[in-house]
Formats: sequence, C-alpha cells, structure tokens
Amino acid sequence: MMLTLITKWLVSAVAIFGVGYVLPGIVVPSFSVALVCALVLGILSVTLGSVLKLLTFPITVLTLGLSALLLNGFVFWLAARFVEGMVVTSYWSAFLGALGVSVVSAILNRIFLGSDGKWGGQ
Repeated sequence: MMLTLITKWLVSAVAIFGVGYVLPGIVVPSFSVALVCALVLGILSVTLGSVLKLLTFPITVLTLGLSALLLNGFVFWLAARFVEGMVVTSYWSAFLGALGVSVVSAILNRIFLGSDGKWGGQ
C-alpha cells in the first residue's frame, strides 16, 4: 500500500513537471517543486476538492461534467498558489495544466501500477 502511494505521488510529480515544461503559462522550476506541488494538490483534491464536487454535483449533472473540469482547474490553480516557486499565469493555464496532469497521470499510473491501480497487484 505504501509503495502504491509513493508511486502515485511520483507519477503526479512527473506529470506536473512535464506540464510545466510543455505549457507556457505554467512554471515549475525544479522537480522538488513538482514533488511539493503533487503533495499539496493531492491534499487539496481529497479535502477541498471533494467538498466542492459534492456541493456542485447538480451543476455537474446539468453541464454533463464540464463544471468538474473547471473545478479541477481551480484546485490546480489553488495548489500552485500554496507552492513557493510554482507559477500559474492564468486560470486557463491552470485548467489546461489540470487536464494535462490528469491525462499524463492516468497513462503513467496504468503503466506502472497496472489496471488495478496497485503496486504488484496487492
């Protein structure tokens, strides 16, 4: 279980670092900043993100999930505000960053953790 958690954290950090390299509106100066951002993003997603998704569920149903994507962009922007050294220039950069991190993380988690999402099938 601990190995799975560490793998997911490292995958998120790699995804954040990669998105910072590709997108012009996001600056991630070092991998250590990406590690901190992945930790903050995980904590915010589990706490604040879960509460906001519950509160905005009716809007999410009406917009067929678009508001959930917008909410993920907000949580990504908020995480960047907490991490010293990481810069997100606009909300739309945060939106694209959150989208990119989600896609890259999903692919890398599938590669490293398999279809069950756990290290070694534990």
